[in-house]
Amino acid sequence: MLQRQCAKVMNNLRSDYWTGKSVLVTGGAGFLGSHLIALLNEAGCAKITVPRRNEYDLTIQETVQRLLSTSRPDVVLHLAAEVGGIGANMSSPGRFFYANLAMGLHLIEESRRQEVTKFVQVGTVCSYPKHATVPFREADLWDGYPEETNAPYGIAKKALLVQLEAYRAQYGFNGIYLLPVNLYGPGDNFDLRSGHVIPALIRKMVEAKESGQPQVVLWGTGSASREFLFVEDCARALMMAAERYDESEPVNIGTGSEITIRDLASVISEVVGYDGEITYDSSRPDGQPRRCLDTSRAFEGFGFQASTALREGLEETVAWYLANR
Repeated sequence: MLQRQCAKVMNNLRSDYWTGKSVLVTGGAGFLGSHLIALLNEAGCAKITVPRRNEYDLTIQETVQRLLSTSRPDVVLHLAAEVGGIGANMSSPGRFFYANLAMGLHLIEESRRQEVTKFVQVGTVCSYPKHATVPFREADLWDGYPEETNAPYGIAKKALLVQLEAYRAQYGFNGIYLLPVNLYGPGDNFDLRSGHVIPALIRKMVEAKESGQPQVVLWGTGSASREFLFVEDCARALMMAAERYDESEPVNIGTGSEITIRDLASVISEVVGYDGEITYDSSRPDGQPRRCLDTSRAFEGFGFQASTALREGLEETVAWYLANR
């Protein structure tokens, strides 16, 4: 799988951009970060720094100063976040707001002070208004309040877009802002409390199949829709944007296709081989009614287009979970 993805990436990237560069990847040990690190190594980076939380608390300004002074990066890719599903967002809204805002605030400021040549901020689709027109267009980002259960997280991330725009205007700081849709794939977080919908559904279906449970109960009504992007496609998009995109406007990163949770659960049950009943607890929240992105700016701005079909990605993700749980 990794060899396949590396070959795909190198066909889309400039052969010389990453050669010899020093790169800092916050969140590089995480889900998206681990895939990105593999591709950066393949691309020929001279030095890749991945700060670990037990050494660097990125919510503390002095710690971020020490990190940047030590690593001296040419490029910063800021992936680190405190994030989870609906339940985690509802139980930790204050922490999610503070940690995500503080990390980005300090990293952007210190990168400016130390003359980092390119800063890539990974935002979130949770920043979009709850009732944004579908498909979501970047110009609609400020047309309403986010869905309530993840608003603190989404607003904290969106504030970093304002910071980058202000720093570009005042200091000429080259920071870009990307809005990936929901990610999934090998290495995802399969914890039922903090994981997102796809890994949680996979785990529930696998455990139900193995224990012979006659039914699986899911939150909500099943009518909400989501768009999902395979993690390796997202890693490729980040590298392409770092190379080719130098504008202040935010950019959606996704597939441009949506699926209801009900239909997604059906596909996952087929891939897993679970033939029990799937029911829904409508007393639990659905979250945002619909999520689907207009991805034309990513294609026009730096040539990105997702290449992994949903069922193909789900099959790889299920296979990884069964082999590594």
